[in-house]
Amino acid sequence: MEIKVPELAESITEGTIASWLKQPGEQVEKGEAIVELETDKVNIEVPSDEAGILSEVMAAEGDTVRVGETIAIITAGGEAAPAQVETKQPTEQAKAPVAEQPKKEQPAAVAATEKTSLADRPIASPAARKLAREKGIDLSQVATQDPLGRIRVQDVATFEVAPREQAKPTPPPAPAPTTQAASGKPEERIKMSRRRKTIANRLVEVQQTAAMLTTFNEIDMSAVMSLRKRRQEKFVKDNEVKLGFMSFFTKAAVAALKKMPYLNAEIQGDEIVLKKFYDIGIAVSAPDGLVVPVVRDADKKNFGEIEKDIISLAVKARDNKLGLSDLTGGTFTITNGGTFGSLMSTPILNGPQVAILGMHAINLRPVAIDAERMANRPMMYVALSYDHRIVDGKEAVTFLKHIKDLLEDPESLIFEA
Repeated sequence: MEIKVPELAESITEGTIASWLKQPGEQVEKGEAIVELETDKVNIEVPSDEAGILSEVMAAEGDTVRVGETIAIITAGGEAAPAQVETKQPTEQAKAPVAEQPKKEQPAAVAATEKTSLADRPIASPAARKLAREKGIDLSQVATQDPLGRIRVQDVATFEVAPREQAKPTPPPAPAPTTQAASGKPEERIKMSRRRKTIANRLVEVQQTAAMLTTFNEIDMSAVMSLRKRRQEKFVKDNEVKLGFMSFFTKAAVAALKKMPYLNAEIQGDEIVLKKFYDIGIAVSAPDGLVVPVVRDADKKNFGEIEKDIISLAVKARDNKLGLSDLTGGTFTITNGGTFGSLMSTPILNGPQVAILGMHAINLRPVAIDAERMANRPMMYVALSYDHRIVDGKEAVTFLKHIKDLLEDPESLIFEA
């Protein structure tokens, strides 16, 4: 049976072999993942539709493969095949795939790992495996603090420091090239991942094609913080998740989008497509860069359902488990730079969307209550970047002012959203 690169998404025609989860000669069960593919958006695991032996791989890790391309062969049959593979000398087993695939020639250390059974493979996140591949680190040598023994990307990152520093004095000193000796500055070159290159290209594309502007406002978060404090215990009891700020902003954004529909749209050729649904993208930091998973039908969900969706998507992002369906089709995006302490920023549009709302850090600032009084209030700057081609300044400012009004009177969200 041939293992082919599956259909990935409408706009994705190729991917990169991130990791072979099975090696030639190993037994494969029906439905078991055999290879991990890195695409422009997510990493996906490709399963086998039949049980058998992985008899041949036709692409090396790091190779680019197209949708529909055959990348492996599964030989169906009894249990004899694995036994025959095990009786071969290690050198024979290592040479076989090399002879068939010259471009898959690997160092002896990697060839030896191909002999390792699935039970002996270290348990590691896809991001950790990717980083280990890039740095040439043997995962079996990496220690982890995870109680389940799963190697995380942090474990790989910290492991690589010591060997590199110890390795510097080991080789005999060689005269440095004149250019390097003159500079005397250390540097490291890291190849951009497929996803990072895609993010970079899209951000540049948005700046080149959209007439992007940003408008700002500030929100007194006192009422939201007070409501959260009063309702938190009951909310957790009813929903088994905490009531965060993001659900308030999501509900407020939906209410504002209903009043300003051109911010929930996109441009297709010479047409404006107004979306009559509210799939809100929530920007999340993932190991390989920023991703924007989508909370579907946010207008039809309550605060608890939105919080659960956000938590679930954030966990999947950190574990590199987001699917293409989690990332496509958003109509409007919210990004929270305040998580990292950002006071103010101008978020870049998440094309083809025409607007994005930026949240920031909450800081106590003196605020004029009236002509005679001042008070320290928890204030947040908010930013709305928008495509001026279809969104006028009046609409953008009115949208952001409506967000402010709703969050300074959060009970009103019950009636508006």
